Amino acid sequence: MSTVQPRQPVQPNQHVANRGRGELAGTGTPTGAEWTQRYSRALMNTFGPPKRVLVRGEGAYVWDADGKRYLDLLAGIAVNALGHAHPTLTAAISAQLGTLGHVSNFFATPAQVALAERLLALAGGDAASRVFFTNSGTEANEAVLKMARRTGRPRILALEGAFHGRTMGALAMTHKLAYREPFEPLPGGVQFLPFGDTAALEAAMADDVAALVLEVVQGEAGVRPLPPGYLANARKLADARGVLLVLDEVQTGIGRTGRWFAFQTPELGGGVLPDVITLAKGLGGGFPIGAVIALGERAATLLGPGQHGTTFGGNPVAAAAALATLGVIERDGVLAHVQDVGARLASSLRGPLVRSVRAAGLLVAVELVAPVAALVAERALEAGFIVNAVTPTAVRLAPPLIVTWDQLSTFVEFLAGLPADLAGTPEED
Repeated sequence: MSTVQPRQPVQPNQHVANRGRGELAGTGTPTGAEWTQRYSRALMNTFGPPKRVLVRGEGAYVWDADGKRYLDLLAGIAVNALGHAHPTLTAAISAQLGTLGHVSNFFATPAQVALAERLLALAGGDAASRVFFTNSGTEANEAVLKMARRTGRPRILALEGAFHGRTMGALAMTHKLAYREPFEPLPGGVQFLPFGDTAALEAAMADDVAALVLEVVQGEAGVRPLPPGYLANARKLADARGVLLVLDEVQTGIGRTGRWFAFQTPELGGGVLPDVITLAKGLGGGFPIGAVIALGERAATLLGPGQHGTTFGGNPVAAAAALATLGVIERDGVLAHVQDVGARLASSLRGPLVRSVRAAGLLVAVELVAPVAALVAERALEAGFIVNAVTPTAVRLAPPLIVTWDQLSTFVEFLAGLPADLAGTPEED
């Protein structure tokens, strides 16, 4: 049973929430429409118009500029592991920032060292294992590309449906053509294999392969777990050829699947130990941080002095946020809670529009009977639920790990109540 207890309410910072053009001009708080209009004039159009303008959050809920409350079932795309304004996390960030906010990586800080030690222990690293800190998952995967290059081998294997980031190196390992084509030529040598096809993997493995990069569960492709046995076979093939086995746990790590890492989940990875793990998203509980965990001497020594670097990676505030996040997850029994409510959620999501459900802990995709995921997500938003259309036929849920069953059950009821004839509604381009 779940051991997570409801949090005490945190009083919202109304001064910050209300600060804006209207306050400065003495004309009142701007509406969501006004903020959206200003957004369109100030920000690049890389994300399209914002669906809402959010001003504050508490636990699993957020509020928009017009005062409407939403149950956040996306958590910043699997980022806000502890929800919003968690008192332990905010206290840790404030305390660290009030003591030491940033130093260059010519120096170390206790928080940075302690976090590296903690991650190595959680991942099962030996005495030769090491960590490199970044600001994001994309940056962590960029480091992986450089590590692969340092082996002297020219090829990298990835899977169809893979998403590893949008910077040039990470993008080279990302499969979706719409993301890749506008920026080609990308760094070369990446071969994409059919998802879950063991025979294709065996055929592609050779002595010129530097790394095999996998997501234990493909998040952006619609929450697709690797087939049973695939990861164990990948480990065996990688060992035989001297290939680095890299697991991108950016979306699945830090408790999302009910284990610290998805590869530790018996039905997903069976505990197969990789050579490299990349992390971000939930690691900082909402504060930007990423990490590369290199397990074993070979992986840990591929990047030497001067061969890689970062200005902000591993800064003490980000490290303190990550340590607080890990501490709360352990203290409050969050991993068991995720297993409990995740299984209950997956078994309860039913309705006229639901074809099937794919889930790993609290990373869930609802496969629909028709390509109306964007419409369902919009109806959900209108009803006070934040989800996203991860594919045309699938809606993704990645709520805060502290979400309660009572909260989740309100979405279960909403989904069950959507009419079957919605499947015949054409989606807008």
